[in-house]
Amino acid sequence: MTMDRIDPQPAADERTTLNEFLDFLRATLLGKTEGLDAAGLNRRLLPSTLTLGGLLKHLALVEDYWIQEKFLGLPELEPWASAPWAEDRDWDFHSAAEDDPDALRSLYQSACERSRQALAGADLSALSVGTDRDGAHWNLRWILTHLIEETARHCGHADLLREAVDGTVGE
Repeated sequence: MTMDRIDPQPAADERTTLNEFLDFLRATLLGKTEGLDAAGLNRRLLPSTLTLGGLLKHLALVEDYWIQEKFLGLPELEPWASAPWAEDRDWDFHSAAEDDPDALRSLYQSACERSRQALAGADLSALSVGTDRDGAHWNLRWILTHLIEETARHCGHADLLREAVDGTVGE
């Protein structure tokens, strides 16, 4: 399963624009990790503990958390359901060092595909099953915008990390 990096259309409807920007960013992150082995995915820029592998695993969690759990109201999936969050609230970032690089990329791609399938045809005004601390429901428009924001922020981190690994820069 691969994810092509396709520029979003310049004059599409709102739903298409949101989906295409999110897919563009998803493919950007995967591109930043392409061809790297475990050592490359685990490289850090001190003093930060952030790694490309950690970003892949974290964003897989973000996809599942917001779409499967919060939007659809489904139970937490593995590996998240059995993760030791009480001992390490950043387990997704830290545990990635123990994972095979291809497994990390597959985990992220699978989470993205679950999200795409779950949201196919869903109205942007549809409200989530889950709620925030105050009991408010998020609409799908808000959730997609949040996924774009979070993925874009971490793609910026990925730019810096990939350059530190092997000098690769650019898109």
